[in-house]
Amino acid sequence: MNTGRWLFKRSLVSPQRPAVLFEEHTLTYEDLNRRVNRLAHAILGWGLSAGDRVGVLSRNCPQFLEVYFACAKTGLIFVPLNFRLAPPEVAYQISDSGLKALFFHAELSDLVRKATELLAGPSPILAAWAHGVPPSVPSYEGLLEEASADEPPPAPTNLDTPQMIMYTSGTTGTPKGALLSHGKTLFNTLNAQIYFDLGARDTMLLVLPLFHSGGLNIMAVPTLYVGGRIILRDRFDPHRFLRDIETHRVTQAMLVPTMLNTILKEARAPDFDLSTLRAVLIGGEPASAQLVREAQDQGLPVRQIFGQTETSIELWVPPEMAREKAGAVGLPVFHGEVQVVDPEGRPVRPGEIGEIVVRGPIQMLSYWNMPEETRETIRDGWLHTRDLGRVDEEGFVYAVDRMGDMYISGGENVYPAEVEKVLLGHPKIYEAAIVGIPHPRWGKVGHAFIKPRQGMEITLDEVVSFLKDRVAAYKIPRSMEIIEEFPKTASGKIKKSELRKDIETP
Repeated sequence: MNTGRWLFKRSLVSPQRPAVLFEEHTLTYEDLNRRVNRLAHAILGWGLSAGDRVGVLSRNCPQFLEVYFACAKTGLIFVPLNFRLAPPEVAYQISDSGLKALFFHAELSDLVRKATELLAGPSPILAAWAHGVPPSVPSYEGLLEEASADEPPPAPTNLDTPQMIMYTSGTTGTPKGALLSHGKTLFNTLNAQIYFDLGARDTMLLVLPLFHSGGLNIMAVPTLYVGGRIILRDRFDPHRFLRDIETHRVTQAMLVPTMLNTILKEARAPDFDLSTLRAVLIGGEPASAQLVREAQDQGLPVRQIFGQTETSIELWVPPEMAREKAGAVGLPVFHGEVQVVDPEGRPVRPGEIGEIVVRGPIQMLSYWNMPEETRETIRDGWLHTRDLGRVDEEGFVYAVDRMGDMYISGGENVYPAEVEKVLLGHPKIYEAAIVGIPHPRWGKVGHAFIKPRQGMEITLDEVVSFLKDRVAAYKIPRSMEIIEEFPKTASGKIKKSELRKDIETP
């Protein structure tokens, strides 16, 4: 079983069908497969072999997918890197994964240079595309022109063969490299196909970054597996997002809650023809029921999914129940088991809060070079997500918060995400985050970070007044500060570790 062979088979079944549209240029399945073959031969010509790691550092573009499939075909381990990282962070991931080769967009040449200068060991082989490739770096297109378009020798891969190291988004600290197999990709792809009801006639609008699970594993690969078309964008713009749906007759898309919030507050969805759109999946972090219903009222067929780098999709909300179960993250996927358990590993009763754990073929193999962290995370066959949730009487899971974000105030557990969802209903608030800070009497209390809507001001008294009668008194933040921009991961999650660092630094 080899993920890369999917593209070869698609090139036989539907060679002239459009696969990827990027910057108004379309690659057919035949085009894409031939380019991937050329790249595979070029990489093998460098002396790399199955199991070696090959990275890519770029915004969304077709070359990103080409490197992914070339690695899969040849048994190499693909390592997507986050282009928003600082040079020391990129250097850490290059070193940690042991990259033998790195492909990158020329606009990131300075980042690559600074990162490779920090490496203690040898630098990876480099190649780049687009205008401005440094003279000392081979041209990506030049490599392809000189290589064969024939299928490369088949790599001896099976369901358990490592395919990818994908680093976690790092919202709580140092990213960990999740080692993912070809089998995990298969079962995640089947889950996505079932949930999206994906077929060859679908058009997927992809604005999430490909170096995270949502963009690559949940959107791009499943769409190409079924022979659909991808509208690929390298940046998110709320107006262009809606315009693309109308222009390209998009049927499926996926966003994180912050992107959806931006669309609702900065654009007018009812002004666009969204009639072809069957689903806008919301993932990355839980969305409030209010946000989901507001989007649905504006013609965006929103429903939630839930997962993480180590598992991809774990839970989903069926389309028939998207409004009734707004705020829920759903039922377990077809290929995988999910439970919400207490500290002893026993399933909690409806309404109780516990940890979400996952078992099945969608699990990662391990954390790369982190055996102790792997043992802490995968116990008795269950992957412990460190996400807290509760289950209702019908088995639907509601995500509550991250275990590390919960704090205890006066003996009561406080889950900041619950309060943040309420705050987003305030007409003056654009974004909000709450962290626990030390308090001499209560142990910890909430400290709110607020980004007001443009041109508006808000005070702590207004926040307290709004929350009163909406949440318990002990959950209401005792202090607040206004913030212009939140530190975020590339997938749009607020990095609370950075917020805490700012508070705790004298």
